[in-house]
Amino acid sequence: MKIGVVGTRGGWSSELLADTVAAKTGFRLLVDMEQVCMDLDAGKVWTEGVDLGGLDGLIIKKIGARYSPDLLDRLEVLRFLAQRGLPIFSSPMSIMRVLDRLSCTVTLRLGDIPMPPTTITESVDEALGAVQRYGAAVFKPLFTSKARGMTVIEHGAGARLAIEAFHAENPIMYMQRKIELPGQDLGIVFLGGKYLTTYARCGTGAWNTTTESGGKYAPATPSPEALRTAEQAQALFDLDFTCVDVVEAATGPVVFEVSAFGGFRGIQDACGLDAAAMYTDYVMEKIRER
Repeated sequence: MKIGVVGTRGGWSSELLADTVAAKTGFRLLVDMEQVCMDLDAGKVWTEGVDLGGLDGLIIKKIGARYSPDLLDRLEVLRFLAQRGLPIFSSPMSIMRVLDRLSCTVTLRLGDIPMPPTTITESVDEALGAVQRYGAAVFKPLFTSKARGMTVIEHGAGARLAIEAFHAENPIMYMQRKIELPGQDLGIVFLGGKYLTTYARCGTGAWNTTTESGGKYAPATPSPEALRTAEQAQALFDLDFTCVDVVEAATGPVVFEVSAFGGFRGIQDACGLDAAAMYTDYVMEKIRER
């Protein structure tokens, strides 16, 4: 069975998944999208001499090292393959709907999933009004992960200047009321739409709990309400492997986002599970069923 892995060369999770697929199938191909070529007239997509349409399947672990709108165009290349019958996990269309933070948020809100109060605007004046209403707001780029590029702006002197600085880099401003975390937030993981495990990201005093801000992984058990909310959230996107970021606030569970790819590291470090092996087994079974 020939299954390729779309990922970043040298990236821990991408290399791990490619190694795991190779161990189980005898075939290793880590696809760097920078090296992919699509010829629409010939109806082919290839990389370094390998016809991707001739594979048995593709797993998308990472579509790029950093999130940006350009990644949507990479997904369009893979959508071409999917439409021509190549099994791709998760489907490019499903990933498109969560990669853009605004698209993900609109889908979650239309699905009645509880989220922090959120405002989107291109107006500095309107953004300033939102900060006044919230007291403190987290400004988030539409394409980002691990809190990169995010900033907290508080109501008061200097707020307008801070908003203007953010706006210069982010014409469409996405902001959420700053939620006080109870020391941690949860990554609730699903494989094939079924609950797999949960890990916590425990903070060390920063406003967020990401590992880039010093957060640490720990095992966790979600409340029944948090698990039910996460199940409902991930079901809106039909992803093969995902992690729903949830905080158990005093008023109940609140969802921050649904991940396009899921976190292998947190699952391994906190829960002792080999997510790469479990995902590979799932993909191989799905391909056999076809």
